[in-house]
Amino acid sequence: MTSKPTPQSLSDHLIQTLDHYFMTLEEQDACNLHEMVIQQVEKPLIEYVLGKTEGNQTKTANMLGINRNTLRKKIVQYAIGIEQN
Repeated sequence: MTSKPTPQSLSDHLIQTLDHYFMTLEEQDACNLHEMVIQQVEKPLIEYVLGKTEGNQTKTANMLGINRNTLRKKIVQYAIGIEQN
């Protein structure tokens, strides 16, 4: 019986991605790294949870642990399309 490989944590994936990012920078300096990472993670997270809740913003906000008004602001900020049922 072969054992399944242990899935990597989100942190492990982030570190691999950052390693790759810094390797591709060459001579350039990194800037606004925190904002870049947050945006790259936050948008797909919101989209994913919205899909799981079939677009229910109240449920999505609760699952994410944020205020519904904050969620709505982020939906606009990231231009996330909301399908109307």
